[in-house]
Amino acid sequence: MLRFLARSGARADWFDARPSAEDLDLAAQFGFVPGDPSGVYSTVIAAPGVPIDHPDLETLRRGGAEIIGEVELAARARPTLPMVGVTGTAGKGSTTVLIAALLRACGLNAREGGNIDPPLLDVLDDLSDETGVAVVELSSFQLERVVGFAPMVAVITNLATDHLDRHGSLEAYHAAKLNITRAQTEQDWLVLPQGLNVTTRAQVVHFSSTQLGLSDGTPVLDVADLPDGIHPANAAAALLAAEGLLRRLGRAADSDVLAAALRGAQPVGGRFETVARRGELRFVNDSIATRTLAVEAALLRARPPIAWLVGGRDKGAELEPLRRAAAVRVSCVVGFGEDGEKFARALGLPFVLTPAGDGPEASGEETMRRAVGLAVDALGPDAAHTGGTVLLSPIGTSFDLFRDYAERGELFRAAALEMAGMDAAVPEHTAQVRA
Repeated sequence: MLRFLARSGARADWFDARPSAEDLDLAAQFGFVPGDPSGVYSTVIAAPGVPIDHPDLETLRRGGAEIIGEVELAARARPTLPMVGVTGTAGKGSTTVLIAALLRACGLNAREGGNIDPPLLDVLDDLSDETGVAVVELSSFQLERVVGFAPMVAVITNLATDHLDRHGSLEAYHAAKLNITRAQTEQDWLVLPQGLNVTTRAQVVHFSSTQLGLSDGTPVLDVADLPDGIHPANAAAALLAAEGLLRRLGRAADSDVLAAALRGAQPVGGRFETVARRGELRFVNDSIATRTLAVEAALLRARPPIAWLVGGRDKGAELEPLRRAAAVRVSCVVGFGEDGEKFARALGLPFVLTPAGDGPEASGEETMRRAVGLAVDALGPDAAHTGGTVLLSPIGTSFDLFRDYAERGELFRAAALEMAGMDAAVPEHTAQVRA
């Protein structure tokens, strides 16, 4: 934010309740001075990590300030830059990346960013209003602080339960998500899953995970031809979003070009990614899956029998849909980390736990290595021939033992590659499966 404002020549104060030394040095370098949350300002750009009802923001509102976020600032700074906005409870990151890839295949300079790296303000530097497109992943935290942001195409991948600790209710969470279409016009597109209807001025098109085609029904690709790790629902939404943006820019949507781009699509790391194989046994990294909808999708996509790694810090995910999805597909649950045992017992399936002592003081690397070893043992010595999946779709957040979900996924990958290179399971991982 400071870099962007400095490049723009804007005058601003800044405030952080817990600034790092690097933040202080950067602010001084750019000539910004510390602000006062009790002062009077016309505009306040609040980071998404700050609750919208934070006492400091309430004080600033009473003083006459308009509270916005980075996305709204970007939209105001570049009002003619074409943008595609993507939100949803699950799948929004993968769909964002896929839309950008499809648009690049069609000859546009599309760049993804926003809630995924890089930040939207950094993306703007690489794009011109004439040939560029920003494809923006949007969280509910970002969307609760937009006002006039009006993407040419908006996508809602799905709406389920999440972040109730922050928004207070399911209705408030969904209302924040629906801000993505708040300022859209009749010329814009809104891409929604089949069965979801919302109030909007935009043109609504619905997608289905069983049909990969354009809005007029023209088929693009058979679902069976999608690369491993690309979810059909994300692909269907991305196709319609790409078509909508092309049409908004007066371009045709070439189904052959889009089909070729889908065939060559790569899954985003940490999102249902096959990271190793041992014969017919697959090791799938879905480390980012901490929402019920995302975990359920992973369970339904993975090839059974499944050894399912669950753990991390509980963020209140609903478990009943996961019990139903796992009932005939999961042969064993492997619990690890802070709430691994809690999850394993609550799911009502046979389970094993990483050895005692894997609390906060244990290393994430060793914990993950043990968990993967237990999973391989649970599937049995013939799994390399008969097939199955070691699935990391953890339910809990990563902050008990890991820096973030990406580190958790990378350590899973390393352990999977180690196990995939072995002819037999390592005896030290063996543990009794409990009912």
